[in-house]
Amino acid sequence: MTDTDRLRRLLGGPDTAWLVKRVRSRLERGASLSGRVTLAEATPAQRRAVELLLGRRAGTGASLSVPLDEVDRVLRTSGASPHGLAAAVELLDGPVRDLARENAETAAAWAAAFAPLDEALTARPELAEWRAWLDSTGLVRRLAPDPAEAAGTLRRLAAVVRRLPSPDMPLGRFAAETCGHAHALDEGPLATLALSSARALAGLPFRSDGGAEARRETWAKVGVHLDELSSTVLCLGLPGDAHTPTGRMLAAMRGEPVSLTLRQLRRHTEPMRAGLVRICENPVVVAAAADALGRDCPPLVCGNGRPSAAVWRLLELLAEGGADFAYHGDFDWGGIAIAAAVHERIGWRPWRYDASAYLEATSDTPLAGRPVPTPWDPSLATAMKDRAVRVEEEQVLTDLLTDLAP
Repeated sequence: MTDTDRLRRLLGGPDTAWLVKRVRSRLERGASLSGRVTLAEATPAQRRAVELLLGRRAGTGASLSVPLDEVDRVLRTSGASPHGLAAAVELLDGPVRDLARENAETAAAWAAAFAPLDEALTARPELAEWRAWLDSTGLVRRLAPDPAEAAGTLRRLAAVVRRLPSPDMPLGRFAAETCGHAHALDEGPLATLALSSARALAGLPFRSDGGAEARRETWAKVGVHLDELSSTVLCLGLPGDAHTPTGRMLAAMRGEPVSLTLRQLRRHTEPMRAGLVRICENPVVVAAAADALGRDCPPLVCGNGRPSAAVWRLLELLAEGGADFAYHGDFDWGGIAIAAAVHERIGWRPWRYDASAYLEATSDTPLAGRPVPTPWDPSLATAMKDRAVRVEEEQVLTDLLTDLAP
């Protein structure tokens, strides 16, 4: 039978509290109660308490070392705690948590919460780095600390990821169809995570730089628009016409870059006729072409990264008018993924965007990211994996302007 009074005298005072705390920590971690525990800079009172517990001098010096096996033996033989040190700590300080079991249960709960998102991402290798970033930053756990709470958020996030990029849809409708509520992506943890996934697909840093304009531009790059004015497309050299508002504007601005809104393009119902249309990825090409060629620049459309709803609408109008397309973009895996999406949707022929052009370009910038197939020239993906450098459009700008010149 436990002698509670004796146990409290031996081990329950303030001068042995550090020892009880160390033993509890070991028990919670599932470690054995063997070996020694040491207290640096022990006070005289702490040293006397250990001497009373062990029935002998506790040595000299600043530190105090206590053999746990001996403490266990003393407690058992004295009757203070017949079941030993572990039982004594529970009697004095309450039940000991099983941290290993708790951690395993928590890990299992989080794995179950992430399961729908991980399933959705099995077919999205381009989001693998973003998924790893979620783990490394702990963003989900900060936004929704409880796995049961996070499960619903991640389930809706999985539905969002499955539908991105979107083929031109207002944010409210997109949210209603993927999350069950038109305002689900306006604010809150789900909105933050969904916007982060959109940034990943658009080739942007995963963490948002904040601001309504950045949010609007991010969604536009994956085909989701907050309104018809936020989604735009930059173009140069489109011939226009004399009988529609957009056509007259293009004709009047011939030689200057023009930014068309989704609203304008939705109200332009006639096909646009332009012959061969070249597509570039970066606005710098459009600016340089306007400076160098002015009104002599042939039709040029800028995707500005992953195409927005306005870009898709303009390309569709041009395709309806019988246009042929030639495409150039950055030689990196993000640029290749964008090119592949445009190639699948409207089709194009390479504009200095094949293996031979890549190998001729000069660059020493390392190529990072996950490889993406290049169906228009399978040898391009092979060349990029072998050479492992990225080539941006700015580095071949002279060649592109030569092609655009009359």
